[in-house]
Amino acid sequence: MSERDTAAAERHDTSWSANLETPRHAADRALVVEEALDAVAATVPGVHVNLVTHGDHGHPESYLYPALEDAVGDDASWEYVDQCGCGGHVTRVDVEP
Repeated sequence: MSERDTAAAERHDTSWSANLETPRHAADRALVVEEALDAVAATVPGVHVNLVTHGDHGHPESYLYPALEDAVGDDASWEYVDQCGCGGHVTRVDVEP
């Protein structure tokens, strides 16, 4: 089972962070979005996941937020937290109970 398959198979019942900053994420924005949506789906209601996206793709509002809106709508809310010292971006996604 790959690292991605393992993460997607786990259900997170405590707050956690999804690392979407690896070199393969830097090379593939669609992969960032796909794995971000997988991370939200793996998070139980009432818990949040921090999506840490690669800085090469810029601010997540331009590509990730529309995908979240399409995929989860009112089932989750999200807010920008901060830009990491390494250049990545942190978005907190609260899965609604």
